[in-house]
Amino acid sequence: MELKLLQSEVAIIFNISTDCITYWENNRSTPQVNFIPQIIEFLGYCPIEFDESTLSGRLMAYRWRNGFSYKRLGRILGVDGTTIGVWEKGEKLPSQRKVKVLEKLLSKRV
Repeated sequence: MELKLLQSEVAIIFNISTDCITYWENNRSTPQVNFIPQIIEFLGYCPIEFDESTLSGRLMAYRWRNGFSYKRLGRILGVDGTTIGVWEKGEKLPSQRKVKVLEKLLSKRV
């Protein structure tokens, strides 16, 4: 709104339909994770809050801010994508070896 752009203009910027923008604005749908980096760049801030006091919260924040699916981040870390989801939900903790890899990855600025 501050930029005085129409939904159709924003849709062009994101290469999506105007309906998609409308649904996002009306909380009828949530942007897919791969759009989040572009949304952050467009807005100048991250519109999603993460609890980064835990490893699982930091992992989720990293994944979303980088637009990574579970599968893509899993490939980077050498694990199955479902494992990433399990770690994010706190259902299981990564091994000590993976924690070291995660800490190194998460310490990088996005």
